[in-house]
Amino acid sequence: MQALIDKQKSGVIKSGQIVLVVSNNKDAYALTRAKKAGIPSEIVSKKECGSQEEFEKRLLELLKKNDIDLIVLAGFMCILSESFTSKYPKRIVNVHPSLIPSFCGKGFYGLKVHEAALEYGVKVTGATVHFVNEVPDGGEIIMQKAVEVQDGDTPETLQKRVMVNAEWIILPQSVEKVSASLLKKR
Repeated sequence: MQALIDKQKSGVIKSGQIVLVVSNNKDAYALTRAKKAGIPSEIVSKKECGSQEEFEKRLLELLKKNDIDLIVLAGFMCILSESFTSKYPKRIVNVHPSLIPSFCGKGFYGLKVHEAALEYGVKVTGATVHFVNEVPDGGEIIMQKAVEVQDGDTPETLQKRVMVNAEWIILPQSVEKVSASLLKKR
């Protein structure tokens, strides 16, 4: 979230604007970051909604109310249904902490990705920004960036290096690329 805010301020993201931050977790630090940056935010709890359908209905209401063209799932830890994703084809992007197709799909998130990479013994990992569809981590790849695995890495040190050296770079670049493309289509 902070990388997106910073890159919008510095002009890397110039074809779009962050107009709303939505979290499914009331304790997400992204909400604090949004408040500090003067960006409106909302919390939509899947648990409080009671079902996937109600959760997604509430999300859609917020997106329509705020005239959202592009959705960026930066740290959003809920899988969205095909019913939802099909309403925003090539308008939902996600960053994944590996070089897809490695260590991705259902069950691969957060430290689990880095644990799997280290357990497998890969020498290079990285991050991927991709469009979101009905298959977890299955959408078209927008951008990737590789990061070397170093001797002595732990899941935590590798996670941090992938964030700093890949995710925080390619996510804003991808958001600008997709935003610019959407503007051309208007």
